[in-house]
Amino acid sequence: MTTEPVSFPRRHARTQRFTLGAPRAFTVAPDASRVVFLRSGSGTDRAHALWTLDLDDRTERLAADPRALLGGAAEDLSPEERARRERSREGGAGIVGYATDAAVELASFALSGRLFTAELRAGTTRELRVPGPVIDPRPSPDGRHIAYVTGGALRVVGAEGDGDRALAEPEEQSVTYGLAEFVAAEEMGRARGFWWAPESDRLLVARADDAPVGQWWISDPAQPGREPAHVRYPAAGTANADVRLFVIGLDGARTEVVWDRERYPYLARVHWSQAGAPLLLVQARDQRSQLYLAVDPDAGTTRMVHADEDPTWLDLFPGVPCWSPSGQLVRIADEGGARVLAVGERPLTGPQLHVRAVLDVSDDDVLVSASAGAEAAEAEIGEVHVYRVNELGVERVSQEAGVHSAVRAGGVTVLVSATPDRPGARVRVLQGGKQTAIIASRAEDPGLTPRVTLTQGGARKIPCAVLMPTDYPHDTSTALPVLLDPYGGPHGPRVLAAHNAHLTSQWFADQGFAVVVADGRGTPGRSPAWEKAVHHDFTVTLEDQIEALHDLAKTYPLDLDRVAVRGWSYGGYLAALAVLRRPDVFHAGIAGAPVTDWRLYDTHYTERYLGDPAAHPETYAKNSLVTDTGLSAPAEPHRPLMIVHGLADDNVVVAHALRLSSALLAAGRPHEVLPLSGVTHMTPQEQVAENLLLLQVDFLKRSLGLA
Repeated sequence: MTTEPVSFPRRHARTQRFTLGAPRAFTVAPDASRVVFLRSGSGTDRAHALWTLDLDDRTERLAADPRALLGGAAEDLSPEERARRERSREGGAGIVGYATDAAVELASFALSGRLFTAELRAGTTRELRVPGPVIDPRPSPDGRHIAYVTGGALRVVGAEGDGDRALAEPEEQSVTYGLAEFVAAEEMGRARGFWWAPESDRLLVARADDAPVGQWWISDPAQPGREPAHVRYPAAGTANADVRLFVIGLDGARTEVVWDRERYPYLARVHWSQAGAPLLLVQARDQRSQLYLAVDPDAGTTRMVHADEDPTWLDLFPGVPCWSPSGQLVRIADEGGARVLAVGERPLTGPQLHVRAVLDVSDDDVLVSASAGAEAAEAEIGEVHVYRVNELGVERVSQEAGVHSAVRAGGVTVLVSATPDRPGARVRVLQGGKQTAIIASRAEDPGLTPRVTLTQGGARKIPCAVLMPTDYPHDTSTALPVLLDPYGGPHGPRVLAAHNAHLTSQWFADQGFAVVVADGRGTPGRSPAWEKAVHHDFTVTLEDQIEALHDLAKTYPLDLDRVAVRGWSYGGYLAALAVLRRPDVFHAGIAGAPVTDWRLYDTHYTERYLGDPAAHPETYAKNSLVTDTGLSAPAEPHRPLMIVHGLADDNVVVAHALRLSSALLAAGRPHEVLPLSGVTHMTPQEQVAENLLLLQVDFLKRSLGLA
C-alpha cells in the first residue's frame, strides 16, 4: 500500500515552521564545563527536553525528560502560563523555558504547573512539592533557593524542597507580584517580574496592579455555553497597569524602590549583577525620554546614571542596560545618525555597524549582534553578524553570509548560524576562536529550497527578496502574477539571508507567482532614521512596497496587471491598506489578524509611533482603515479582500476584523471573512495552519483570474 506524500503546508504546520527538533535556549557554564539547552526529540515532536553538552568529552546528556516526569500524562497549563506563552509566541510543549544558578549547576523549570529541579552535573531530576500552578521558577545565584510565582504571589522554597513560604502576596485580585504586565511582555521585551540579588539574600520584585486597565472580554462564539474570558487590555490612550518595584528579603522584609513614576511610568529593564548596584531603565509614557537609574537596595533610593532623549522615540534593546565588569554603563544608543554601542560615555562603534543587541560583556570586550550600517547595506542584504567590540576596534566572529547570534560565558561561545544555502541553523561551540563541538539538530529538512534573490528596490534601496517558481525557466521573460508577502513594519524584518526564512514565500511562488518581500521604512536593521520614518505615518510603509514593486518590475518578469498582497498582523494591516488605498496597484489582498483601528491596539506600541489618540486624532484617522464615519479609503474600484482572524486573539482582538467587515458591508464593498475558532494571534493548530495556506492560494487564484 502506498501513501500520499505529506504536503508542504501540512509539514510546515506539523513541524512548527521546521523549528521542532532544533536546539535553542543555550546557557554556558562559567567554568566552561557544559552547555545547557532545550531540544525536542524530532522534527515533529512538540515536547522540548532539557539537555547538557559536556565540554570535556563532547557528550550530550538528557538532563530532564518532560514525558517521564509527567508519567505520560498530558500537560495541564494554567491560564497565566498560556498567556505567558502567547506573549512570547511559544508554540512548543514540555520544558519551554528554564533558569539556572550562577554556576549552571542547578536548573529549575515548570511542567503542568509543577516545580522541578535538575542537578546538571549529577544528571538527576526531582519535583519540589509546592503550591501551584507554578510560573517562572528561578534559582538563586548560589543555588540554595528557588523563587517562583503562583496565584499572583511570589514564593521561595529551599532547593531541597524545604521552607516554602510567600514573600509577597497580592492585596487585591488585580495585583500580581513577580510577573510582567501585558505591555512589558508584549511590547517591551521584558518577560520577567523578579530578579535575584547576586548575594542570593533578596530580590527585586515588580508589583503590577491591573485595576486601572480597561476590562475586555474574549468570547468563543463556537462555544455559546462557555463564559467569556476577561482580560485587562491597555488600549491606546487609556490607563496602563500601575507598576512598582520592591526589594524583598528572604525574611519578607520589603523596601520600595522610589523614582518619579508619574513622569516615568514604564519599568522597561532591570539588571542586577556583581558589577554594580541594581540598574533600572524607566521610560516616559511618550517614550521620548528615559532614565538609567542605580538603586540603593537598602534605602530604596535611586540616582540617575544617564538620561536619553529623542524627538521621535527611544527604542529598547536586548541585553542592555548592564554594567561592565569594571562598573561602566553599557548601552545601545542612537548617535550621529547611527545605532552604536556605548560603554561609559564613549561610543565604541560608528556608522559601519547597526547594533541590534548586546550578547555578553566581559573584561576584554562586548559581544554584540549587528548588521551592516546604511552605507554598507547593499553588500550584506539581510545579514546579521556577531562582533567583538572593545576600545581597540571591532572584530567579526561570524564569517559566512547569514543570520547569526551567540551566547557566551567562560571563554566558550555558542554560535548559531542560519545561512541561505543550508536548511535550519547550525550550532557550533567555539573555544579560543576554534570549533570544538557541534550541537546536533533534529529538525526536519523542508524538502524545499528557496529560489531567492536578495536585492534592493527603488531610489531608497529598499531591501527586497524576489522568489520565482522552482520550475520557472531561466531563459524566459513570461510575466508572472505577483504576490507581495511582507510584514513591512516595526520589529519584523523579513528580508533575511537565511534559508528557512523564505520557505512559505517559495511555496507560494511554486503555485505560479513571482513573490516579492520588501522591508521598507519602519523595519529594523538599517538605520535609526529608516526605522523612525514611520513616526505618525504608517502609510509610508505602503509607499515603499509600491516603490519596490515598480522598480523590480524593470528587472524581473512581474505582471503589474495582476498584483496581490498577503500578510499577518502588521502585514495584515498593510495588505488591507494596499487594496483599500491603492486599488490602482493592488488587485487582491489577504489581511490576516489586521489592526484596522489603532485606537484598539495597546499603549506602548501604538503611542510610540502615533502618539496619544486624544492629542492626535487626525493621525489615528489617517493611519486606520476604519474611522467613526466609515472606511478611510477611496470608493472605487473594489478589490477582492479576504479577512482572516482568530476569535481567541487577545493581542489583535477580533473586533478589528469585525469593524472592518462592517464598514466594508456598509460601503457595499464585497469581501470574504474567515473566522478561526479557538485560534489566537498564533496559528499553532496543524490543520488550521495547513488549510489556511491552501485557502489563501485558492482565493488568490480566483481573485486574479488564474486557472
